[in-house]
Amino acid sequence: MNMELILNYLSELSRNNNREWYHEHKEEYREANAEFESLIQELILRIGENDSSILGNIPKKLTFKLVRDTRFSRDKSPYNPCFRAHISLRGKLPVPVGYYIMIRPGDQSFLGGGLFADMFKDATRMVRDYLSKHPEEWEQIIGSDEFQSCFAVKGTALKNVPAGYDKDHPQAEYLKNKSWYLEYFIKDEELLNEEQFLDRAVDVFRKMKPFNDYLNKALEGFEMPKR
Repeated sequence: MNMELILNYLSELSRNNNREWYHEHKEEYREANAEFESLIQELILRIGENDSSILGNIPKKLTFKLVRDTRFSRDKSPYNPCFRAHISLRGKLPVPVGYYIMIRPGDQSFLGGGLFADMFKDATRMVRDYLSKHPEEWEQIIGSDEFQSCFAVKGTALKNVPAGYDKDHPQAEYLKNKSWYLEYFIKDEELLNEEQFLDRAVDVFRKMKPFNDYLNKALEGFEMPKR
């Protein structure tokens, strides 16, 4: 894999975020995308040593398109200048939760995990219900030295604990959440040392696995809404 090629392409796309430039440089896109898929394949194999559930995924089925939905956005730039993928038991679907990677120049790349999507009310309810009944397990995971060395739980949250849950619950702050996710940011210079970056990524994903496992136990039986 060639991380410099990926970063260079995305930097150029960011500076020339228009359809004319994009179509004139389709070959550069194909080369950069192929390198990103090579990265995802390597991650699948290495993560799979600790989490065999993700083995067998095909990289191109885990990635997201560069094209943006601009219908409800003030920013009408047609492309999102980053490469993204989600690796889990069911591919790039948000549930079950898995391992997320975004490569974006300007020190904006990150490794992520957990439930990012807060529009699935059933998923939010299921996690809240599980969290309300298993607070000690949650505290053990997020309170560990290994977890805290890398992460802080993020997510869209309400101002108050929602109705039906104890406002004095030991995990009341997290019961307010509608999503629960992790982000570990990576600088561009770290990406360019490719072998070191791979080692770091695999280690970060290993450390977030207990968090993902907890959420996936909570989300057992969840079904994606029909379109």
